[in-house]
Amino acid sequence: MIAPILHTQRLTLRAPEMVDFAPYAAFLTTDRTKYMAGPLDNRRAWAWFCNDVAQWPLLNMGALIMLRDGAAIGQVAICHGPQFPEAELGWFLFSAADEGKGYAVEAASALRDWAFGSRGMATLVSYIDPDNTPSRRLAERMGARIDPDAATPDGEPCLVYRHDRRAA
Repeated sequence: MIAPILHTQRLTLRAPEMVDFAPYAAFLTTDRTKYMAGPLDNRRAWAWFCNDVAQWPLLNMGALIMLRDGAAIGQVAICHGPQFPEAELGWFLFSAADEGKGYAVEAASALRDWAFGSRGMATLVSYIDPDNTPSRRLAERMGARIDPDAATPDGEPCLVYRHDRRAA
């Protein structure tokens, strides 16, 4: 499957391109990634980037880069494979300066709606560190609720937020 190009009111979401690796890696090497196994070194950032890209042809899902006025500001993704018990909707913004402006919820909602609509997925979760209050709020703002019975990746301590198809 070729990754979709999605448009929201303020953003374009498109497949990652090589030009996106620099801001992606710059983000992953910061302390802002403490809730997602970071910070990572450049080699691990490259492995993550390749994993996000490779999921499109392998699993018909993967990452999309958030563009605002043509500039890459973050990523939203639906990832699966052996590391996750279920397909996971995730998001991050490259710069703290873009936080609190609604870009992540706008992008994540658009990808969730595509997953439940065009992609025809039956279920979608977000694995969130219990201390990651901003991501927890974002998931709740999207209508997701904690599923205490859901499996976690490798038994990691995280909350599993289940997204509701009716919110899409």
